[in-house]
Amino acid sequence: MYRKVEDFLEDWTVSSLGTLKVFKAITNDKFNQSIVEGHNTLGWLAWHLVSVGAAFGHLAELQVPGPGRNQEMPTDMAEIIDAYEQLAEAYKKEVAKLTDADLLEEVNGFGGPTLRGKLLRALIDHQTHHRGQMTVLLRQAGLPVPGVMGPTREMQ
Repeated sequence: MYRKVEDFLEDWTVSSLGTLKVFKAITNDKFNQSIVEGHNTLGWLAWHLVSVGAAFGHLAELQVPGPGRNQEMPTDMAEIIDAYEQLAEAYKKEVAKLTDADLLEEVNGFGGPTLRGKLLRALIDHQTHHRGQMTVLLRQAGLPVPGVMGPTREMQ
């Protein structure tokens, strides 16, 4: 739970940059890599972080861009990266407008009313969870795994 705007902004900056590193490691020819047939792919997970990232923002009553409910998933990672970069920057600008007291306001969350600061914490936790899945898929696909929270085996 965030109680200070500056704490969220610091965490979001680090988290979103790490997510971009992972996105930029995905090549279009490995877009459909999944752990096993029928499971989430690298491309789907990346697009999910864009679309659900926007949904978190809307629930937090922030003006962040995102795909419409019926918008098809792009098949080019460059498009997903661009959409994510716009989302990440919008979060910085929008949250910077908030006061610390705004983080303690109740908003509609995915499971009902929740504090805005708690919803923003869930956003980062959700992103970290899926980013971890994506690093496994990168390795499985034979792609380099970027260091996000420290060096990877490839970097040692």
